[in-house]
Amino acid sequence: MLKSFRGRAIVILAALGVAGYSLWQRGLKQGLDLQGGMHLVLEVDDPDGAMTAERREDAIDRAERILRTRIDQFGVEEPLIQKVGSDRLIVELAGIDDESRAKEIINQQAFLEWKLVLAATEVHDDLERLDRAVVAALGEEGLRAMGRAAEAAPGPTGSIGDLLFGRADSAAADSSSSDSVAADAPAGEAEAPEDPGDLNLRPFTGLLNQGGVGNYLVDAQDVETATEFMALEEFQRALPRNVSLQWGWEDSLGIGGRFYRELYVLEDEAFLTGDQLEDATANRDPQTNLAQVLFELNRRGGRDFQRLTSAHIGDPIAIVLDGEVVSAPVVRDRIGSNGSIDLGTADMSEAVDLALVLRAGALPAPLQIMEERTVGPSLGQDSIDKGKVAGIVGVIAVLAIMILYYRVAGMLAIAALGAYLLLVMGGLSAVDATLTLPGIAGLILSIGMAVDANVLIFERIREELEGGRAVRAAVEEGFGNAVSAIVDANITTLITGMILFQFGTGAVRGFAVTLCIGIVASFFSALYVTRTLFLLYLSGKRAQRHVSI
Repeated sequence: MLKSFRGRAIVILAALGVAGYSLWQRGLKQGLDLQGGMHLVLEVDDPDGAMTAERREDAIDRAERILRTRIDQFGVEEPLIQKVGSDRLIVELAGIDDESRAKEIINQQAFLEWKLVLAATEVHDDLERLDRAVVAALGEEGLRAMGRAAEAAPGPTGSIGDLLFGRADSAAADSSSSDSVAADAPAGEAEAPEDPGDLNLRPFTGLLNQGGVGNYLVDAQDVETATEFMALEEFQRALPRNVSLQWGWEDSLGIGGRFYRELYVLEDEAFLTGDQLEDATANRDPQTNLAQVLFELNRRGGRDFQRLTSAHIGDPIAIVLDGEVVSAPVVRDRIGSNGSIDLGTADMSEAVDLALVLRAGALPAPLQIMEERTVGPSLGQDSIDKGKVAGIVGVIAVLAIMILYYRVAGMLAIAALGAYLLLVMGGLSAVDATLTLPGIAGLILSIGMAVDANVLIFERIREELEGGRAVRAAVEEGFGNAVSAIVDANITTLITGMILFQFGTGAVRGFAVTLCIGIVASFFSALYVTRTLFLLYLSGKRAQRHVSI
């Protein structure tokens, strides 16, 4: 320990300067209970109970690591991601201002595949069989109950069923009375059949409109119905082998102000998956200024991608994310380890989020939100206000007692307490800790412990003065004899705080962090700051003969 007052003053000012700078630069982060945010309880989605307990536990362990990576990259400070039991996760995100975006990032499966796009003609000959499968599964009465027997609302015209079964010529004669689908849709679309009962025989193909080479177009209002048909077991069995029908990522606006969803005809087996993805970054296409995600594959994935694209130059390849086709670019040249996913008119934030979840990896199993709570900022502000009131009342009471009971020595302790508070706040900021309501409780408790250390010192000084010691000798002996008691009390409490931090969760850890930093600051302020102030006080002539304590 430095003996001179000047050396002590330099050390104290340096410590206060570092704490103050850290607090000014970084500020204090507030927890969920102070600034509001989201509280989610997630569970592995296994409605059929097909997963064993071991698989569920393994899935939740892997999901915890993936979600931690995603949320860290999302930019949420001090998130709480905690495993509960063998199949649940608790996720708390403080300060979230876009809750829907956060939930999408957390719950997105992010399973990426590359598939070959087949010509729509691959299933032309099978459409009638698919219709029969739907009718066999639901029956005409079931179709009528779903509303397919009474299509009164205006919808897209020129279904592929019309084209296949020879009802296209009437639409060519009066194109002004029907809506065209998209700019690239072929001419010659048919009017909707006058007899709605006909749709009972073609419930699925009645929803399809001609699109590009490898897809159909479905009116946005019919997407839900078509999805229900496609989910039927009879429908899946009627599909040609190694063929799958998958929706496009989002609706697109066609001519006439109607929205349509693309339905792609793809090979069922993917030739490449996201397991071979090395990196993904959001970017804007320098030519079109549209959002895109640049991806990089590992060595094996690059070889596979290069080999396949070399054999399919001029053909479209679908990039499928969680079962939906994000884009289907045409291969212009062979592609190696690097490529891009074009997102069309999507916002740049969507490209950033997609790149984020792709980098973090796919979830091992879907997660279901079992519980969702939102802590509003008003509740957080109310907690802050009450915490401030409690802290102010406690500090004022401590100051009054110290001044009334210990007089000048009490005022020196109060000055040291001010330094203590700055050290604690700066310490919390420096270690990037988050202040919570329990943390405020720990801060108030550590203030009491800081005062307690001064009380021990002052009482020992009083004993030395009553024993006839000179003032300076009594002060030196008082500080020296009180050290052991202060160290014992602080070390035992510090060990308790460290145990709470190691094994506690959430609010308990917030309390433990504040308590531990407060104990260290208390030790420094009581044995170093207060003693330095006493040295300054004793430099006066009057204090050399009598000390006010």
